[in-house]
Amino acid sequence: MISSSAAARLVRRISLKRGSGAACLSSCGISTTTSSRVPSVEEAGTAQSGDSNDWNQHRLTEDQQSFQTLASDFARNELIPFAAEWDEKKHFPVDVLRSAANLGFGGIFCGHDVGGSGLTRADGAIIFEALAYGDIGTTAYLTIHNMCCSIIDRFGTEEQRQTWLPGLTCMDRLSSYCLTEPSSGSDAASLRTTARRDPGSTDYILTGEKAFVSGGGSSDVYLVMARTGADGPKGISCFIVEKDMPGVSFGRQEDKMGWRNQPTSAVILEDVRVPEQNRIGAEGQGFNIALTGLDGGRINIGTCSVGGAQFCLDTAKEYVSTRKQFGKPILHFQHTQFKLADMMTSVVASRLMVANAAAALDAKTPWATPSAAMAKRFATETCFNVCSEALQLHGGYGYLKDYPV
Repeated sequence: MISSSAAARLVRRISLKRGSGAACLSSCGISTTTSSRVPSVEEAGTAQSGDSNDWNQHRLTEDQQSFQTLASDFARNELIPFAAEWDEKKHFPVDVLRSAANLGFGGIFCGHDVGGSGLTRADGAIIFEALAYGDIGTTAYLTIHNMCCSIIDRFGTEEQRQTWLPGLTCMDRLSSYCLTEPSSGSDAASLRTTARRDPGSTDYILTGEKAFVSGGGSSDVYLVMARTGADGPKGISCFIVEKDMPGVSFGRQEDKMGWRNQPTSAVILEDVRVPEQNRIGAEGQGFNIALTGLDGGRINIGTCSVGGAQFCLDTAKEYVSTRKQFGKPILHFQHTQFKLADMMTSVVASRLMVANAAAALDAKTPWATPSAAMAKRFATETCFNVCSEALQLHGGYGYLKDYPV
């Protein structure tokens, strides 16, 4: 739960921000006097990263603005200064994740009784975008951990909620989601990991391998989808598997091109004995649980893409404002202004797609699942293109690690 001291700090920060709004606009070259003139792309393009959220404020509640401020401050102070080093050294910043959990970000969608913040999907999208602005890899893991927590909170028994969630929401224990297998990716219902009953016991024996598990080898708790019945989606169940259970091992850490600060490996299960009380939901409910979790997961990944793209857009705007060619900043060239306008349009459109999907999921509408899928598809691809264009605006410098883009 977000602490009262954090809330008090938020009030002070928001008061300061509102009081200094005119000064911020003036410093960006945008007039604060009453006028019907719309600022030009050139003027808007000189805005710094702290003002990018102003384009979004009209649709946020006061509480959501507070969440955004808290997450943005955390990203600026705890993520941005270290993200490049973490990625280079493949460092998984567990201590920083636990600091985020102290602000209420470890169990965003879970009930207050288990240490959660009890927020909505719309709230979570705002928080995760602000955090991803500082570091996508770390934030993406945090979204997966939150997905695992929300699955236990929604589908677990009261005993399971009270047993597992207090340690997870504060991130004393970390969690991972295990659905994908070497032979089953988008065809998840064809998974081969089995969970058979041990004769004469209520325990299950799990055997199989999960692939590309974020947090693999570092997390303490794994939500594993395994087959307890016939082929197809109705034969799949969901289990909580602990890292130190006999028979649990991990493959090598994948050598990725990005998100290197997030450990990723196979999770190998060799006759792992799992007690019946570790099964989440009924037998055969696992695939439905998995897909329900992915509805939120798709929104989370979409909003991480928006955060990363906003960072690249702001970085590019700053660069073109100072880079001079032919005697003037390249921001003054119409081609650059058109490019920035297209990039900003893409980021805002992606943000709105994600926000719409989050609202649909909160409202439990029948179109929540396709909305989440469309938002992820649109935001990830569109925001990738924004990041690519930001690199191109840097010219050859964009390919150097000295530049944050």
